[in-house]
Amino acid sequence: MNLLSKYGDQLIDAFWMTVKLTALSAVGALIIGTVLAAMRVSPVPVARWIGAAYVTIFRNTPLTLIIIFCSFGLFQTMGVALAAEESPTFLADNNFRLAVLGLSVYTAAFVCESLRSGINTVNVGQSEAGRSLGLTFAQNLRLVVLPQAFRAVLAPLGSVLIALTKNTTIASVIGVAEASLLMKTMIENEAAIFVVGGIFALGFVVLTLPMGLLFGYLSKRFEVAR
Repeated sequence: MNLLSKYGDQLIDAFWMTVKLTALSAVGALIIGTVLAAMRVSPVPVARWIGAAYVTIFRNTPLTLIIIFCSFGLFQTMGVALAAEESPTFLADNNFRLAVLGLSVYTAAFVCESLRSGINTVNVGQSEAGRSLGLTFAQNLRLVVLPQAFRAVLAPLGSVLIALTKNTTIASVIGVAEASLLMKTMIENEAAIFVVGGIFALGFVVLTLPMGLLFGYLSKRFEVAR
């Protein structure tokens, strides 16, 4: 209780930062992952090759390396800034957005593969029916295939989102003030390692358990009848 009273406000701010990282990265990953999934099932060989290369590279690259590249490679070496330099919170805002970028491009590879598996579950006859009605590949994908694919992979996408929530702890390597950075500070300052660890473990359970329950319910609620 002493730790909670001492670090209460900081805990709330740290976990709120984790929530923001998760939410923004999930949106980015969903957009990029959907585009990649479309490329992977595209009739254009070059698009399929690019999609496959992206997934292969990012799925097999450590997330820590991607986050560090975003900070040291894009920002410090190439000078790419994602925040207004005249802002008094420039460094914190820039690191936050670079972390979102890194998390998004990494998680997009897993979103892509989940969606591709959902696309493969859609009856090929429905795609053929769409083509017979004169729909283009993009229209067929948007109107016929993807709506069913998303319904089929709600549970796997939930697992990807839970993994993303836990992966936000990597953002601490570039100084983003999320939960794991505060946990490191508390462990250094307090002689209560197990208590501190328990507090943060409970915090992540509170964040991830409702996600699992929600996506489990949604997957059953919107399950595609076969």
